[in-house]
Amino acid sequence: MTFEYPTVWFLLLLLALPWLIWRLWAARGRGAAKFSSVEIAGSLHKTLPVRLRWLTPAMRIAAIGLLILAWAGPMEGLEKTRLFSEGIAIEMLIDRSGSMRAMDFSIDGKRLDRLSAVKAVAEKFIEGDGKTLPGRGGDMIGLIAFARYADNISPATLGHEYLVSKLKQLKVVETRQEDGTAIGDAIGLAVERLRTLKIRGDSATEGKKHSLKSKVMILLTDGRNNAGDLDPVKAAELARAMGVKIYTIGVGSAGPAPYPVVDPFTGQTMLRRVRIDIDEKTLERIAKITGGRYFRATDTDSLRNIYATIDKLEKTKIQDRRFAEYRHWAVKSVQIGPITAPPLLLMAMVLLLGEGVLANTWLRRIP
Repeated sequence: MTFEYPTVWFLLLLLALPWLIWRLWAARGRGAAKFSSVEIAGSLHKTLPVRLRWLTPAMRIAAIGLLILAWAGPMEGLEKTRLFSEGIAIEMLIDRSGSMRAMDFSIDGKRLDRLSAVKAVAEKFIEGDGKTLPGRGGDMIGLIAFARYADNISPATLGHEYLVSKLKQLKVVETRQEDGTAIGDAIGLAVERLRTLKIRGDSATEGKKHSLKSKVMILLTDGRNNAGDLDPVKAAELARAMGVKIYTIGVGSAGPAPYPVVDPFTGQTMLRRVRIDIDEKTLERIAKITGGRYFRATDTDSLRNIYATIDKLEKTKIQDRRFAEYRHWAVKSVQIGPITAPPLLLMAMVLLLGEGVLANTWLRRIP
């Protein structure tokens, strides 16, 4: 408990004044009548009003004390903390063309295709792994997957549960009609999504206030642009005009990569070395135009390190501010343990009213 006007406490000295007056002048202020003898009066039993004649002065003094206490402004502060997050809007652009089926990545000794490794590392980038990747809890992240066409898989959001679930569902395209690498269209779609972005979240973000510090893309591919209508460099220039930075990642081992193919004679799937070209010059140019960086991931560890580097380059600023809401005891009820006491001013008014009624009725004194 604190006091809004602590200097008022000296007025509590006034409480001693009625007591001093009563002690010094009580005998002089009493009315008297002469009797020949008071023996009979001494033997009379004292009535209840006589025994409670101290009650009305006590009620008045208590009321004065409560008024002085209310004047001092006692209040109870309820401290609260609100998080203000200056986050980043991130669009993750992931290639799911047929070449992402190449089996040149591994996790824990188990050979995986490129897309599976990318999904595993990207999930840790979003949620954190407790080691090099702390997670992007304060950022709005969206997901776009592309092959021949660019598809908006998840809108940018602060609630990452849905995003991660859609990321896990990504699959490499299965038909020639779907296959291709539309890098320019994917960038164009991401620019449009970031341009129209509005902050949205879920119940987990209550008590937090968010603003966007910057907008970035993380473009990951293992090929070259061979589909779509928009040229990747023109798309990068559009992103720069919108203030969007693009980090590009070329994924895939150097040289021919093991690629699963079906033997036409036996029908069995076997790995065959296939050369898959990555257009690194275009990826470098996209990054340079927008102020980003180009990275090359040749295995799972290097891919994890790349995401860790991007995580350090694009930091989210989170600041907590503390404030207090005060409950003024003078006009608000007070919780004292299991008891809820009424406001101080109300108690003072009740005491003064009760003192006035009793002094003029049941406890009335005749001079």
